Amino acid sequence: MPNNITPFKRYTSLLDEVYQNASVTSMLDMNGATVRMGTNANEIVIPKISMDGLGDYSRNSGYAQGSVTLTHETVKFNYDRGRRFTVDAMDDEETAGVAFGQLSGEFIRTKAAPEQDAFRFATYASVSGISTTAGADLSDAAAVLAALIASQNKMDEDEVPTTERYLFITPTLYNLVQNIDTTKSKAVMDSFAAVTKVPQSRFYTAIDLKDGIDHTGDDEPGSDETAGGYAKASGGKNINFMVIHKPAVIQFSKHVVNKIITPEQNQTSDGWMFFYRAYGLADVYENKLAGIYLHAATT
Repeated sequence: MPNNITPFKRYTSLLDEVYQNASVTSMLDMNGATVRMGTNANEIVIPKISMDGLGDYSRNSGYAQGSVTLTHETVKFNYDRGRRFTVDAMDDEETAGVAFGQLSGEFIRTKAAPEQDAFRFATYASVSGISTTAGADLSDAAAVLAALIASQNKMDEDEVPTTERYLFITPTLYNLVQNIDTTKSKAVMDSFAAVTKVPQSRFYTAIDLKDGIDHTGDDEPGSDETAGGYAKASGGKNINFMVIHKPAVIQFSKHVVNKIITPEQNQTSDGWMFFYRAYGLADVYENKLAGIYLHAATT
């Protein structure tokens, strides 16, 4: 089936575009050119700077001597997930190539991108020291608007720059705000660099990543996790909204694999094989914790 290889290879080049359309956190990705690799392959080095404040100027001795300290913090990658699928060559041929093409695209759109979003939000929400509120359920538009204004006030008082503040909010709460006094809601919403609606299904303070293995027959029996994916963790709460100042987060995808093996190359079966792996990092700069504002529900 040599004629089918070219269109599949062309489709592979579009898989990253599928991810960008499906992900709601992609705008927070770091510029790879600014990342310095660490001594080990599983880490990157983050530069940190601290300096003294102003001192009195003396007409006799001039300026008070200050100090500047530049250090580097090593951060390890904390996300490494993957899957492999096989589609029999005849199944693919009998569906005119739809079976395999649909598999790879749908997997990234419906499985990979949502999980990466959920992992990032849960990771940022769990960082100690970020700005947050006691769990509260927002049942009406006035409460949502008041909570958003409170988040702005907090970040303003903490001197977080107004540029690159991104609001992530559930569709339900977003629609509530849009249906009240348009002047008030527009003023609040326009104060953010962008407003992104996040489905509740990927918006939790904590998640469990399923390892893709059936543990029911283990020495210490657990659950069947062969389906993989993720779920809201026990003790995790629904997130109502998050305000994220982009420079506050370390979000970097070091290695993303979209690999296809043709039936001719496949040594184990007569089928198309699709491999996907995402290896990256989601963290918060320890001196920019005020750049994350979390508003979670009670459960």
